[in-house]
Amino acid sequence: MAVAKLDWRNWKRVLVVVAHPDDAEYGLSGAVQLWTRHGIEVDYLLLTHGEAGMQCSPEEAAALRAREQRAACDCVGVNELVMLRYPDGHLMPSIELRRDIARQIRRLKPDVVITANYEQEAYGTLNQSDHRVAGVAALDAARDAANRWSHRELLEVEGHEPHTADLLLVAAPSDPTHVVEVDDEAVAAAIASLACHEAYLGDLVDYPTPTEVVNFALSAAAEFSEVERGVSFRVFGLGGQPEVMP
Repeated sequence: MAVAKLDWRNWKRVLVVVAHPDDAEYGLSGAVQLWTRHGIEVDYLLLTHGEAGMQCSPEEAAALRAREQRAACDCVGVNELVMLRYPDGHLMPSIELRRDIARQIRRLKPDVVITANYEQEAYGTLNQSDHRVAGVAALDAARDAANRWSHRELLEVEGHEPHTADLLLVAAPSDPTHVVEVDDEAVAAAIASLACHEAYLGDLVDYPTPTEVVNFALSAAAEFSEVERGVSFRVFGLGGQPEVMP
């Protein structure tokens, strides 16, 4: 059965939580550009600087990847980019990680929190450990952000009131429930956003072009939906329920 088209038209703010620079650029940024073009505010929270992903020193890579990520954000209209300094490649489940994500959710008060696929197997191979940790931490933090007794210092010391997002979305899951259809403008912006990671991609051996990568990722939606190009999601209701396009 084809999955439903997700109705995003009443959203006001979205927070994307991923592990590394470039994690949001493999198709998801196409949906982001569509949303920002229609007036939805989108912010990114990255848990690492991706400093272990290049041949140069971690210090040099961290600064370089932060610049490339900001450029990628600008291609699709992302508002705020926050990059934490958890160690790339060694991201571990912790109360501190959940707290730091929950802080941003309480501060920004998004209607929707989005994270990437955190399954054991993903993208045709074994999923990278940071991806798995980041996804579960984002899920847990979204619940923590709604509970006034979780991370009490966020409220009692920092003054961040509890906030319940309506939805949690997991991008590119193996068993999607919804899809967001994207148009030519969104596809072009997604390709441009991935191309901004020029130095990082240049360090990869025999890697496909941004155009090839993004078109492949977005065309995968046709396997389980009626759209030719789109971003797939598994959608969970937190403070609300997903709606579908008529």
